[in-house]
Amino acid sequence: MRPGQIIVLATPVFFLLIAIEFAVGRMRARRGTGHDTYRLADAVNSIGLGMLSQISAVLTGLLRIGIYTAVYSAVALFPKEAASEFWTTWYGWLLALVFYDLCYYWLHRMGHESAVLWAAHVVHHQSQHYNLSTALRQTSSGALLGWIFYMPMAVAGVPPLVFVVVALIDLLYQFWVHTEQVGKLGWFDRWFCSPSNHRVHHAVNDTYLDRNYGGILIVWDRMFGTFREEDERCVYGTRGELKSWDPLWANAEVYWTLAKDSWHARSWADKLRVWLKPPGWRPADVAARFPKPAFDIAKVTRYEPVVSHGVQWFAGVQFLLMLGGVAFFLWFSDGMPLQRSAVWLAALTASLWAIGAVLQGRLSVTEVLLVEAAALATASAALGIDWLHHICKPLALSIAIVFAARRAMASGAVTRFEGLLLAGLVASLAGDVLLMGSAALFVPGLICFLLAHLAYIALFRIGVGMFPRRAVLAATLLIGAGMYAFLWQGGLPPALRIPVGVYVVVIACMAAQAIGRAAVLRAADPSAVWVAVGACFFMLSDALLATNRFVSPLPLAQLWVLATYYAAQILIVRHVRRPGA
Repeated sequence: MRPGQIIVLATPVFFLLIAIEFAVGRMRARRGTGHDTYRLADAVNSIGLGMLSQISAVLTGLLRIGIYTAVYSAVALFPKEAASEFWTTWYGWLLALVFYDLCYYWLHRMGHESAVLWAAHVVHHQSQHYNLSTALRQTSSGALLGWIFYMPMAVAGVPPLVFVVVALIDLLYQFWVHTEQVGKLGWFDRWFCSPSNHRVHHAVNDTYLDRNYGGILIVWDRMFGTFREEDERCVYGTRGELKSWDPLWANAEVYWTLAKDSWHARSWADKLRVWLKPPGWRPADVAARFPKPAFDIAKVTRYEPVVSHGVQWFAGVQFLLMLGGVAFFLWFSDGMPLQRSAVWLAALTASLWAIGAVLQGRLSVTEVLLVEAAALATASAALGIDWLHHICKPLALSIAIVFAARRAMASGAVTRFEGLLLAGLVASLAGDVLLMGSAALFVPGLICFLLAHLAYIALFRIGVGMFPRRAVLAATLLIGAGMYAFLWQGGLPPALRIPVGVYVVVIACMAAQAIGRAAVLRAADPSAVWVAVGACFFMLSDALLATNRFVSPLPLAQLWVLATYYAAQILIVRHVRRPGA
């Protein structure tokens, strides 16, 4: 049985234990003998990050296991047969588990002492609550450098299968220690990682910071001087608070901060030190120009944006559906080609992001449905699941039309501005439907999108005039001309040269109008910049579509064409506003 399948089978056990912990916490809170440690958005975010970690591990896990196997095969100190015979005895398995736990201790410790490793590990610490869902909160980038710390096992001849099994045991053991409902356990706390010991590790209290790294055994901390006993109430989270339910930002937050400090550092040595020094270290010149307030535990507040009960129910249902999709993916992922896995990773990631955004109040329910329909339309096209694609592709633009219509009605009147936006979306929907048909419907589909772009040009003209930045128009037309020449040379059929040429001119004008509009309105309406980005995505999508159709087939063409197309439509429909509105 593969590791992904073991995780799927363990998932019901995880959720049963989470439910028990939740019930115990609620009961103790009512009795006044404890407190409830769960909040829906936090739990969804933590479990969602675990899901993202598992689905990304389908790709990054190849790096970790591949490098381990290569080192094991090339430089193991002992003959493979003799080493395999030893490590597969009962005492060999036990020693391998202890060996792994020692390597894990040093990876975990360096994850708190080196900024680039902390950038990956920080994900596990971001929750300001401490419960069993926190255990599932895992990084998606840990495999990029974490494999280095397990190379001693490969050199010692521990077979890859043994390595994978003991790694899974070590990981699964750590689930139960993430709880506040279990107190101190006496002698057990002195030898093993326990709830009390691990609570200390997750705390940001001065006396607890960077302590208790052991995975299964806490004796490593006692041996190497990093042990701290729990003796005051823990405050959880990180000192650089995340304040977001975005799973992508949770993984990227510290990398982005380090990249900015490295960019701003004047010394080349400091540009490197930023990544290697302990978390929080900053070059003196960067700290002086971009100061940050000192951490004050008394000022720590929990991030809990207010959303309605209806939104919470919606997010919960969507999350359960997503959990089913992830479980299905993990069960079959090891037998999937890498490209198929990458497509599902992209679709599931987009949906997890949308669920986090609705709990944060950044997206409405309708916008979440739009993102999910677009993700499914894109994935189903890339994977050749025709029945699903024929449902989701028209559904996505239909949801966009509903979103635009509801916003127009909420404003009190449907003006020419809203009418043009709806016309562009309706024409795009018609183009989508036609392009799903036979090759004979290509030109009618092209005409529908031509009408959509003309509607967008008229829409973007309102309040700023026609082509307010003529240099931008010249640039987009030049890009369009280059693309048209590329298509001509690549084999554009003679019958399509005129309609495609007209289309290229119109979409170049649409992009120029949107960019010019953003240049005029960006001070008063920053969202105009996102509309311009959407228009540029439209040009890119059409360029990819034409290249794939007329010049040369592109790998995963439908993924790139539809991902950029839906990014364009979503950015436009979400961010376009009447000037002065």
